[in-house]
Amino acid sequence: MFRRSLLTAVAVLAGVRAAARPGPLPVVASFSILADIVRQVGGAAVSVTSLVPPDGDAHTYEPKPSDLRALASAKLLAVNGLGLEGWMDRLVSSAGYRGALVTASDGVAVRRLNASEVDPHAWQDPRDGAIYARNLADALAAADPAQAEALLAAGREYAGKIMQTDAWIEATLSAIPAERRTIVTSHDAFGYYGARYGVTVLAAQGIDDAGEPSARDIARLADQIRRTGVRAVFLENMTNPDLIRALARDAGVVAGPPVYSDALSPPDGPAATYVDMLRHNTTLFAEAMGRS
Repeated sequence: MFRRSLLTAVAVLAGVRAAARPGPLPVVASFSILADIVRQVGGAAVSVTSLVPPDGDAHTYEPKPSDLRALASAKLLAVNGLGLEGWMDRLVSSAGYRGALVTASDGVAVRRLNASEVDPHAWQDPRDGAIYARNLADALAAADPAQAEALLAAGREYAGKIMQTDAWIEATLSAIPAERRTIVTSHDAFGYYGARYGVTVLAAQGIDDAGEPSARDIARLADQIRRTGVRAVFLENMTNPDLIRALARDAGVVAGPPVYSDALSPPDGPAATYVDMLRHNTTLFAEAMGRS
């Protein structure tokens, strides 16, 4: 049980004092994509810990005692919001965290699934990623007033880099006829991406990938793939590969290389940064759609 497993760590941390420390500003980010944006904006001025590691699943993550220690020394906690980190309130409460908190998705145009459910994957639209960068720059500047001007300038510069990537993606995909712009992924994480670039996104699982689709769901999607002429389906780096392989086999198509939706790759992988992730995914999608 979460609280029982962390009792010892909580007791140890109860005596930790929030004394000022020299050196980089200690920041905790909920998952690897957010951590990278903080690093890109903060540079040497920040020291960033990502709770969910590269290739990790932010939907189903189980916090560890080491996360409590990270929060104990943090001056800023960065979260996505929009229901992505269902475990975060528990962790913050257990750690007794009282520092600053920034919700990176504040101000994005939220994609609603129904009256009560929203899609948390707003970073898949680079225009929202630029909003994340500016929100995080504002929070870093507030947490480190001595370097506020430089941090705000870095946030503007990085947001511009993200928007340049957005223009490249738009140019790359606009060259593909609209009727070919369909992709199939293991869970429904690319809704914002699809809406931004006119791409139809089919997914084996819903927004939250905790549950497994039924055999009937897989058969229905395989039939849809055959009818639409999609030539490849994509496994996400943090999901069960058996699911997408079974779907590809049933539909008679190729299981494409991994794409990155909710987590970056390790540093030596093809999607070690947020911008690298956007470019890697788009390159694979464009190649597959070009074969359709």
